[in-house]
Amino acid sequence: MSDLALRAVDLRKTYVTKGSPSVNALAGVTMDVRRGERLALLGRNGAGKTTFLRIASTLLRPSSGTIEVFGVDVDRHPERVRPYIAVVPQEGKPFFHLTPREQIYTYLRARGFGRETARTRTEESIQRMGLAECADRLAITLSGGQRQRTMVATVIATQAPLLFLDEPTIGMDPFARRSVWESLRELTRRGSTIVLTTHYLDEADALSQRLYIIERGHVIVSGTAEDLKRSVGGTLKVQLPQGAAAVELFRSFGACVIDGEAVTVIVAPERLGELMGVAVGQHLTATVGPVTLEEAFLNVVGRSIDED
Repeated sequence: MSDLALRAVDLRKTYVTKGSPSVNALAGVTMDVRRGERLALLGRNGAGKTTFLRIASTLLRPSSGTIEVFGVDVDRHPERVRPYIAVVPQEGKPFFHLTPREQIYTYLRARGFGRETARTRTEESIQRMGLAECADRLAITLSGGQRQRTMVATVIATQAPLLFLDEPTIGMDPFARRSVWESLRELTRRGSTIVLTTHYLDEADALSQRLYIIERGHVIVSGTAEDLKRSVGGTLKVQLPQGAAAVELFRSFGACVIDGEAVTVIVAPERLGELMGVAVGQHLTATVGPVTLEEAFLNVVGRSIDED
């Protein structure tokens, strides 16, 4: 088995519709994912993240390029790849006529696990995802967050060598999200590899060991979250809700991002006092905090992750 869990080289996917221009969902994506790694794919809606995951998980064929899972070509040998992977699709839902306990157990049995192993892993996954109180209720009666937790619990229970999770914590409350994070960390400690997409930049920061930012089907930057935050040019951000009119006074301190009337300035700690003096002189209110992945994303892409 290859040392790489996943390798894509110049992967492309073009959708052609009669009477309309072709759409390049992926335009030459190249990436490596090491075994035992947690990797996040970040990008705005339509950037190509879900298309990449669908190709990698054998659900969609590429137009060109290659992609391998543990050294096996996904497009040529999907049947050899599937035993190594498990998937939480973005719009996936548990079977409405099954309970979470039945959903998880049935899925494990369908993948070939014995009865005792399936029962043990089902109960472990239910407890880990906080589903005990609703484990025997039909999925149709569950809330959106409970259904999403059921889907994640189902995939986590497989302990598959490679897990693909497309927006796994969408609709969950903060406590449930953190339970998912810890479960994914535990899986990688046991040797599994995680590839996930997320719109939650705090999630990518807290969970990923490396990340790729995808924009319009291209990988535009990769590295650790800390690498990206350092690339912004400072470790502090100063937010001035009414500072846009005076932005020229702040450009010498660092990168400035204007959003309507507000301006955010990225600044080094040693220049913070001087900047605050300018803000006071202009009668501006200001708040100070650490640079986050949100500022790094904005600096790289030029737009917020939530901006269409």
